[in-house]
Amino acid sequence: MTTLRIATYNLLHGQPLAPDGSPAPFPAEPGAPLADAVASLDADVLALQEVDRYQERSGRTDQAAVAAKAMGAADWRFAAALHGTPAPGAGWLADPARPGLAVYGPGDLADDSRPSYGTALLTRLPVLHWRARRFAPAPFGLPLRVAGRRGLTPVPDEPRAALAAVLAGPGGEFTVVAAHLSFVPGWNVGQLAAIRRWIADLPQPYLVLGDFNLIGAVPRTVLGSAHAIQRTARRERVRTARRTRLQGWYDLARTPTYPSHRPTVQFDHILGIGVPRSTVGSVAAPRTPVSDHRPLVVDIEV
Repeated sequence: MTTLRIATYNLLHGQPLAPDGSPAPFPAEPGAPLADAVASLDADVLALQEVDRYQERSGRTDQAAVAAKAMGAADWRFAAALHGTPAPGAGWLADPARPGLAVYGPGDLADDSRPSYGTALLTRLPVLHWRARRFAPAPFGLPLRVAGRRGLTPVPDEPRAALAAVLAGPGGEFTVVAAHLSFVPGWNVGQLAAIRRWIADLPQPYLVLGDFNLIGAVPRTVLGSAHAIQRTARRERVRTARRTRLQGWYDLARTPTYPSHRPTVQFDHILGIGVPRSTVGSVAAPRTPVSDHRPLVVDIEV
């Protein structure tokens, strides 16, 4: 048996936090806290959300590249949901020269140094296929708690990105998705349902990781709803139906992840189908000195 460690982590753009959850200054080497946090997870597959690339606020660090080096990733992708810079209280000042989705990998370290922000997926396993998509923001935002500010702050929604990879694991091919969904109720449910349809032609088992801004049974209910998996080949449809009957979508880990200094709610999830429950081992949500979310880590025996 081989143990694969799967993890998801909302980085809050690598922001260091004090023990009470308030923002702390970045050190002289701004990527160092992030690198230490990622290395401590020792993950084979890692989904990252709220990732900065060349943003002034995070020391112009390519955070996906820093994380990939720290974990020893064989391959990785960063999907930029947007290009631009943060505007406190107003969301983002978008770069009109790059309005759509852009995907960067190990070969793009010196290319396109325009600031961007999005989602990343990193792995030590061989990747057979990559896929990326972007979700438009909801037309309205919500008042939210923001680290370092008292009370609620009106926050507009922002574009979101998802990445999917077909990996060659010790037990065969499987598909992993990294996603960051909207915080607007209903809008995030629609995005998760769209992801379900988006990966329908990719091989099972599936693992869907990320910050969904959804709690409890909602994510697995959305993924497990009618017509959750559709195949074009009859043989594949029959095989998938059998797997679905034997093992529906379920949470591989149930533990609070937010806020990091005193977690009370689970926004971060690792959901699977076609992954036997008996193979799921230890589960952890360790505190790190980075982000207002705790990483969620699961060991799977394959």
